[in-house]
Amino acid sequence: MIFDIEHETMPREALESIQLMRLRATLDRVYATVPFYRKSFDEAGIKPGDIGSLDDLKRIPFTTKQDLRDNYPFGMFTVPMDNIVRIHASSGTTGKPTVVGYTARDIDTWSTLMARALAAAGARRSDIIHNAYGYGLFTGGLGIHYGAEKLGASVIPVSGGNTKRQIVIMKDFGPTILTATPSYTLHLAEAAEEMGVSFKDLKFKVGIFGAEPWSENMRADIEEKLNLKAIDIYGLSEVIGPGVSIECREAQKGLHIFEDHFIPEIINPETGEVLPYGETGELVITTITKEAFPVIRYRTRDITTLNPEPCACGRTIVRMNKVSGRSDDMLIIRGVNVFPSQIESVLMTIEGVEPHYQLEVDRKDNLDTLTVRVEVNEKLFSDEVKGLQRLEDKIAKDIKEYLGVSAIVKLAEPKSIERSQGKAIRVIDKRKI
Repeated sequence: MIFDIEHETMPREALESIQLMRLRATLDRVYATVPFYRKSFDEAGIKPGDIGSLDDLKRIPFTTKQDLRDNYPFGMFTVPMDNIVRIHASSGTTGKPTVVGYTARDIDTWSTLMARALAAAGARRSDIIHNAYGYGLFTGGLGIHYGAEKLGASVIPVSGGNTKRQIVIMKDFGPTILTATPSYTLHLAEAAEEMGVSFKDLKFKVGIFGAEPWSENMRADIEEKLNLKAIDIYGLSEVIGPGVSIECREAQKGLHIFEDHFIPEIINPETGEVLPYGETGELVITTITKEAFPVIRYRTRDITTLNPEPCACGRTIVRMNKVSGRSDDMLIIRGVNVFPSQIESVLMTIEGVEPHYQLEVDRKDNLDTLTVRVEVNEKLFSDEVKGLQRLEDKIAKDIKEYLGVSAIVKLAEPKSIERSQGKAIRVIDKRKI
């Protein structure tokens, strides 16, 4: 189902006309109301009126997460606090949190975008949505919640945690759609197994998973263990929250970006050069309908590719490939670029290995070392020591062959790696760089 046929299927010429009109209005507003943007534009020698085409967007400087932190908490808002009805913030685990604000119209826009996203994944008014994304300052829970209500579906605001209680609710309430992070989804599968509950006996048909990178192999694992179709959703709090893009259930060949609200670009993360469709680089997003907190050429640090070809589902908006990693969590191990998702892809091809792992990076005698801790299932862990050693050697060999980097592999007993109710902590970097 397409929630907004007019905007999701319009010809590109009409879409680009809307984008340019909304972009110019947004640039006028941020220049007039946000000192950061006025200074940024002035230093680049650009005025909002200089932007006469979408191609001119590349003349405008980027905005980074550090810029948002430097203007903490409300320095990037374009409206007075009297007009702010909601405030969200990132976790702030690597510094000050990034704070985002919403007007009443922003909340309505976000709700509509999430209704579009849920519809693309196959949700209908008749569905019951089990929402296990965290509520609170994190945008995931409330984003899904408001979108479900806008769509007209029933929503269970269960949030994260209380995992065994969630399994009971799944049995008793009969939800048909699951929303959660992929790592927590697998935790739910473990808990259900311990409780003697089979997902084959539940009513789920679709799961909508995001907030962290996850591989195609993890998708297959989730679909097998939870007996549902796994859909990838993308968003980030700085842009609006979840609902920037999503896979459609019909094709699942890239995530549809709602371009009447967001202008996407792909850049070379090293040079900032804008790359053509089809090339892999860092996703940059400009918001063109947000009132309280627009962002101009925001560097997401997410690595992907854009595809402008119309989809079999009928949508004409551009699609982005599944995020393969982040330009700022990319590990450089002895000169080799490594993303955690690449390691995950290797691990998930090996029988007996569980989708729970951590990468530990250290530096000894001026050389980087990579240790991969990964859980194995109960049967393998109870195996003889020689068998476990052979498995460690195989994993290390596969990582070396696929990624070109040597790793120390340490097998861990089942459920020994700490579970997260939000985003999984995949990397521990002990280097003092």
